[in-house]
Amino acid sequence: MNKRKTVWGMVLVVLCGAFTWGTQQQVTIFLIGDSTVANKPYRVSNPERGWGQVLQLYVDESIAVENHALNGRSTKSFRDEGHWEKVRARIKPGDYVIIEFGHNDQKVKSPDRYADPEVGFPSQLRQYVAETREKGGIPVLATPIVRRKFDERGYLVETHGQYPDAVRKVAQQENVPLLDMHARTRELLLEWGPERSKALFLHFVPGQYEAKPEGAADDTHLSGTGAFKLCDLAVAEMKRELPELAGHFKP
Repeated sequence: MNKRKTVWGMVLVVLCGAFTWGTQQQVTIFLIGDSTVANKPYRVSNPERGWGQVLQLYVDESIAVENHALNGRSTKSFRDEGHWEKVRARIKPGDYVIIEFGHNDQKVKSPDRYADPEVGFPSQLRQYVAETREKGGIPVLATPIVRRKFDERGYLVETHGQYPDAVRKVAQQENVPLLDMHARTRELLLEWGPERSKALFLHFVPGQYEAKPEGAADDTHLSGTGAFKLCDLAVAEMKRELPELAGHFKP
């Protein structure tokens, strides 16, 4: 009888351990944002990638990554089109939501996307933060990555205006972890310089890719090299701002 109780006790210990392990598996990092983060099709002759597309490769099996970022979206259009509601419905306590917008919020001539940096954009960010917290999730704000725009002297030209600082201000006011992708990518482009930094974006000659026979000189969207390099930067920021996750990134 005692032996049977001992066996059943061991079974319960194993089951409890399995349950705990299974619970840990449910932690999810959600990504919402624009084309610089979004998944791009893995198909022949498609050189474009988003940095969020490769994040799953950096984490161990205890973390799931769901990338909901979409091309062309702003804080406003991502919500208005119903994409945020689908994400919000999936957030569980302890999940993370990384929010990176700005590229399309600044498009004044696109009223369905434009959100001014003084009021509209910060208001949208605060709403994402509040609604993530309502679900028990952990909001994380990220500044937009820089565009590759060098002037004739080789100086990097700022193209995002007040938007990066607006993100930083909301993060500080709302006590939200900040991934300063704008600052980190700026440092990277300055280090690599005007020519070498082309490899991070969609710069290729005519005939190099069937999908774009005319070639490309796109300084906004990322190549495979750019996606991995910027994901390196994002992971470094996450390790600093989210130390509880540091042990879940592959060495």
